[in-house]
Amino acid sequence: MISALNRLVDLVEDHLTEEIDVNGLAKTLGTTEYHLRRMFSSLAGMPLSEYVRRRRMTVAAAAVVSGGDDLLSIAVQHGYGSSEAFGRAFRAVHGAGPAAVRRDGGPLRAQPQLRFRLTVEGSVPMDTRVVDRPAFRLVGHATRVPLVHQGVNPHIQQHVAALPEHEHLRLKDLSDTEPAGLLAVSDDLDPDRTEGSELTYLHGVAVSRDAPSADGLDTIEVPAGTWAVFRTTGPYPDALQETWAATATEWFPANRWRLRPGPEIVAVLERAGDFSTATCELWLPVEPT
Repeated sequence: MISALNRLVDLVEDHLTEEIDVNGLAKTLGTTEYHLRRMFSSLAGMPLSEYVRRRRMTVAAAAVVSGGDDLLSIAVQHGYGSSEAFGRAFRAVHGAGPAAVRRDGGPLRAQPQLRFRLTVEGSVPMDTRVVDRPAFRLVGHATRVPLVHQGVNPHIQQHVAALPEHEHLRLKDLSDTEPAGLLAVSDDLDPDRTEGSELTYLHGVAVSRDAPSADGLDTIEVPAGTWAVFRTTGPYPDALQETWAATATEWFPANRWRLRPGPEIVAVLERAGDFSTATCELWLPVEPT
């Protein structure tokens, strides 16, 4: 995976002013665009689209400061159809428009070319199991929320807090298959995991395919497949978020599995009364490479 990500970085450099065929590269490397984008965003700390924009504007800044071409020509050379669109992208990266930067020589915020390297640590073993599951359903109460990378997501917190106690008990009674108990489900995630992008969050439980339908509940159909299950214990949600990051930096590079599209599921097995600490299982849909 590390070599695949570096090939992706090289592809970006070779086609900075063009549409980048991430799917085509993924196929030649024997992986999927979905997995490649997810690993890139997890390891680089930014979506691939944001990295491309930063690199384009870093290269474009040299042309702007040199003063050799007019700004419209520079915009076209770097893949933009108008000086206005180029100016918006330029300002978003550098904090000032191209005309001001040409006049003043700055400010400029360069994005160096990335290079991924695998650092072998392994000081903390990951408690992981890989399981095959038949098709099942996720049922509960769903809503659309923005993605938050660090800390408690207030939109999810508000959604769950608004549910009456009897509804939590009703859901627990419906649970009849793994993952067991009340679940936090994230679905329809942006492959780049852009912070602020919308996802479907479901507070619910897993039920077998032949379970009777329940009135008033949202449903996510989950096809049969393989899951990597990571157990984590510690401060909530920090330990869980650190475990998710470690799957990208440690587990996936060392194992012959890749992410496949599907919901990401968190099962809370034990927790403190104030939810400051918890033991959780993170279920990620995977497939062999």
